[in-house]
Amino acid sequence: MNQALRKDAQQILASSLQAVLPDEAVQRALRDFEPHGGRVLLVAAGKAAWQMAAAAVRTLGRVDGGVVVTKYHHVKGDIPGVVCCEGGHPVPDEGSFAATQKALELVQDLTAADDVLFLLSGGGSALFEKPLVPGAELQDITGQLLGCGADIVEMNTIRKRLSAVKGGRFARLCAPAQVYSIVLSDILGDPLDMIASGPACPDSSTCADALAIAEKYQLKLSPEARALLEQETPKTLDNVTTRITGSVRELCAAAAKECSALGYEPVMLTDQLCCEAREAGSFLASILKSHAGQGRKLAFLAGGETVVHLTGKGLGGRNQELALAAAPGIAGLDAAVFSVGSDGTDGPTDAAGGYVDGESAAALAAKGLDVFEVLQSNDAYHALKAVDGLLVTGPTGTNVNDVAVALLHG
Repeated sequence: MNQALRKDAQQILASSLQAVLPDEAVQRALRDFEPHGGRVLLVAAGKAAWQMAAAAVRTLGRVDGGVVVTKYHHVKGDIPGVVCCEGGHPVPDEGSFAATQKALELVQDLTAADDVLFLLSGGGSALFEKPLVPGAELQDITGQLLGCGADIVEMNTIRKRLSAVKGGRFARLCAPAQVYSIVLSDILGDPLDMIASGPACPDSSTCADALAIAEKYQLKLSPEARALLEQETPKTLDNVTTRITGSVRELCAAAAKECSALGYEPVMLTDQLCCEAREAGSFLASILKSHAGQGRKLAFLAGGETVVHLTGKGLGGRNQELALAAAPGIAGLDAAVFSVGSDGTDGPTDAAGGYVDGESAAALAAKGLDVFEVLQSNDAYHALKAVDGLLVTGPTGTNVNDVAVALLHG
């Protein structure tokens, strides 16, 4: 392993994540919050929910009650006046359902003088859920969507219609109280109605969209689920004010800034990466090969969210697949490719992402691992672990998509 490049990768990762923690962003968004004189209740959902809620309560001084629902092992302590719950992600489970029910009970029988401070971050689609179909069926449909390569917008278009809280329905349940929504974006272009499936945002997607997606991926749906796809979601809401704070653009800018500090010339490729993870890795390797030998330190950055089409039963995530797919293309080069999820988890693993450099392909081959075969079995986690290529951060407290960086020493 190239220790100099690995050290640079760790420094870029740490610095960029620190820059997109939600604390300051939540404080900034709350400057415009003007309570109406009644109770102020807090509901936070998503992978960054605990961090956002803690920042909000510190800023406000107190709330009159609250519920946090976040991913398992993401609660970092007590928050005064707030019940903290954990649930399943990326597939919702009984923990998700029970926590969401607590939030719905909290916002019952509100008046026009009350306010609901709704803090939303990525992962909320699985964590904040009251299904309109049996829980087991919702889990099965979610699994189908994850496995077929559907992107996040397609997934959420389906999930909105199977839920009592998504697609603007939560905001309607809060009426006549006003909802002040602070959103940490994890979707390209920051489409409000798609972030965590838009519980407090009018839905721009249509029944026709949902049915077309079900047909495209040949989803196996019960008659009840298919009938729900034909029921329209709220298209207008008059009790919601929304502030978007944080995005993948900020993550990429922070990574680029640290690259510059380390002597690299940063090149921003895109902050809207959306393709197969393994194709993105191969593409970044091709870029490095094109510029190798010029005697310049270059850093190519791509932010966004790739997808994985499951063809095997191994363990990994989209960032690990992206990194592993780059290994053959940069073999022998003084170069590295790493990709991370800003929330600190990549797929159903304890890794945030993966790292490879010019020595990784040979190290994998020495252990009898063929990159193509590993990718076919979707087992990037174990392959990268074998060559010390996993990047592990633990839960970060934020969630603003992924960033991939391709480093060239010269």
